[in-house]
Amino acid sequence: MFRTWYRRLLLSYFPIFLLTVTILIFASFVFINDISRTETQKADRIAAKYLVDNVERTIKEVELSVLESAERSDAYKRYFNSEGQRDTGAIYAVAQNLRILTDDSSYIQSIYVYDKKNESVITETGLKNLNGFIDEDWIRHITSGTVKEGWQPVREYKDEFIQRTPVRVLTIDKGMPLPFGSEGVLVINIKMSGIEQIVDSMVNEQLSFLTIYGSDGQTLYQAHSDSEGAEKGKLLNTVYLEKLGWKFASGIKAGNLFSWVSVISYLWVAIAFGTVVCAVLYLIYVTRRNYKPIQVIMNRIEGHQIRTMDQSASRPDEMMLIDGVLEDLINHMTDYDKKSRENLLLQRSKLFTDLLHSERLDNAVQRMEELSPLSGADSSSRFTVVLSEINSYEKVFQDRYTRDDQNTLKFALMNVFQELARGADLQGWAEWISTDRAAILFLGTGNDEEMTEKIRLFAGQCRSWVEQNLRISLSFGIGPAVSGPGSIRDSYVAAENVMQHKLLMHEDIVLAEGGDSRQPLLETYKYLQMIAEFVKQFRMSSGQWRQRLEGIFEAFEQDFLQDADIRSLIQAMLQMLNREVAVMSEQLQDELSAENAAEQLKLLEKAESIHEVKDILFEYLTDVFRTYVSVSETKSYKAMVNEMKKYIEENFANPDLSLKHLSDRFQISGKYGSYLFKMEFNMKFVDFLTQLRMEEAEKLLLETECSLQDIALKVGYANAITFGRVFKRVTGITPGDYRSLKRGHKASTT
Repeated sequence: MFRTWYRRLLLSYFPIFLLTVTILIFASFVFINDISRTETQKADRIAAKYLVDNVERTIKEVELSVLESAERSDAYKRYFNSEGQRDTGAIYAVAQNLRILTDDSSYIQSIYVYDKKNESVITETGLKNLNGFIDEDWIRHITSGTVKEGWQPVREYKDEFIQRTPVRVLTIDKGMPLPFGSEGVLVINIKMSGIEQIVDSMVNEQLSFLTIYGSDGQTLYQAHSDSEGAEKGKLLNTVYLEKLGWKFASGIKAGNLFSWVSVISYLWVAIAFGTVVCAVLYLIYVTRRNYKPIQVIMNRIEGHQIRTMDQSASRPDEMMLIDGVLEDLINHMTDYDKKSRENLLLQRSKLFTDLLHSERLDNAVQRMEELSPLSGADSSSRFTVVLSEINSYEKVFQDRYTRDDQNTLKFALMNVFQELARGADLQGWAEWISTDRAAILFLGTGNDEEMTEKIRLFAGQCRSWVEQNLRISLSFGIGPAVSGPGSIRDSYVAAENVMQHKLLMHEDIVLAEGGDSRQPLLETYKYLQMIAEFVKQFRMSSGQWRQRLEGIFEAFEQDFLQDADIRSLIQAMLQMLNREVAVMSEQLQDELSAENAAEQLKLLEKAESIHEVKDILFEYLTDVFRTYVSVSETKSYKAMVNEMKKYIEENFANPDLSLKHLSDRFQISGKYGSYLFKMEFNMKFVDFLTQLRMEEAEKLLLETECSLQDIALKVGYANAITFGRVFKRVTGITPGDYRSLKRGHKASTT
């Protein structure tokens, strides 16, 4: 066997030998210590000064951008210059301007304007009284004169919408109206977290440390929260930010290049020669010792591949042979591990689905011990199912994120559920059961009341954390506690039933009631009667249609209907209203068309509560009602019907008389004309016209000797064939038979 690997192993140590000698020689020069010290301190001073300039420029830009926007907007001047009653438009414009400024800057926590005269505050959401305002104490400090105008020390601030715990902010106060007004104060709160991110991004966590001290000498922030590095490191530079009174202290951490180079001494030169000799002897010894296990490995590999080596013209060296064997082994192990993990995940997901739907529950406890993260479960354990659904999934989740980002966020949500469950001392098992819904199976550890309360608190923490950090809103349905794996389906069905009533849920975390969770059958006839009464009041131009619609929504809430049933009944309502009202005019046909109805249904699909659904529907129907009343007032249908009837009676002999003819004459749609006839005379226009013509035809057949062709022309038919066909359909006999029969009967009676 060729000893190529032995030679390679021996030669592979020589770069280490040369590197060791090089380091010992160059380390002997003491001047490296002084040069590195000077250059390190200089570089640190430049970096610290640049960081301070960056922080100062950032807060200055935020200040100038807000003041410039306030100076350009005349809403602030109108608000403070208004006399007597408050200018609502100015208040709205100021609030909108504050909201735009806050949204446009990632550094601004909040902005508000304090009105000293009225003791009120304008925030991004509108006008508020000072009493009870979230930052009332700070405003009291300002008005008392204890706080001077300009930038203030870092303080804690509690946001009224997002943060549940106070956050640190850097505040500036400016007199209003700008530039030196005394009628109010503009307060700008800058997030310290934004400044801390700037500091962290510019400080190397492995090499350097930086500490910020306030004007009172207290520590404001340490880069990367590394207090240990600041205590043990070497302080090099101190830079001041005069605007805020801050001091930035920076230096190098202990154990880095600056530190260990400092300990270089001339002693290393004395031991350099001895180190070289020891390194040579040690290399030879280690090479011989390390080659023995390599030789054993090669003997075992060649024992399995001896036939291949004999047939080969050139014998491979050890490196190629070991590399090929290891590559094959690694590939096989990788494939095996991958398939094992995939199989485990599939089995776990399948078990989760089986438990939720009570399918294939044989050996369910044993399978849970092997596959699920729940430990200690048995046939008498208590379980609770919690469903979590992403609100406005298509609008907020699918449209905002790519497919890869969606998968990443869903994976993150699973980890959040698991971590928060462990933090709440709960055993939970979470799986996605649909694109927008996840299920969490909890194993009970105490009595049901305590367990339910823990789960409710867990759901609240999840919803708050996800909304603050991922900007995603979640809803939770909590099923009742059940006993044994076979009853898990009951808890799941109860939680799912709750999630099907999101429109009627008044909060995002709802506990399902125990007992029979089956949804009662929808009383369709009851709601159709209510809808018909509503349409009737609408068609009669009665203002009571609003009360009828309110009654329908009250019935929705009393019967606790599912979201799908509510939207289905509203769709049926719009269709019925279209049939009854749209015939009045083309404008109503457009407003109640299928396209407009579909648009309203899309808006209703996006609504998140029954109140939003009601507001959307009322607004739409109010517009339709205005149009309907306008059309009804311009056209009195009773007078029009009587006029149309009189016109038909006078002109029924006109062969061109038709709905098109009437619509052109009376300036209405043909469909509306037919509708009016149906409502007033309970018969169609065609039947009414045919009845008039047949009555006249019978009279002419009995009293005259006119031919059938002449009679046909006189009653409005183009020929005798058409007239005869219609006459027979109405009377059951032909015109000729009718004349003969009636005249013969008359002769016999005389």
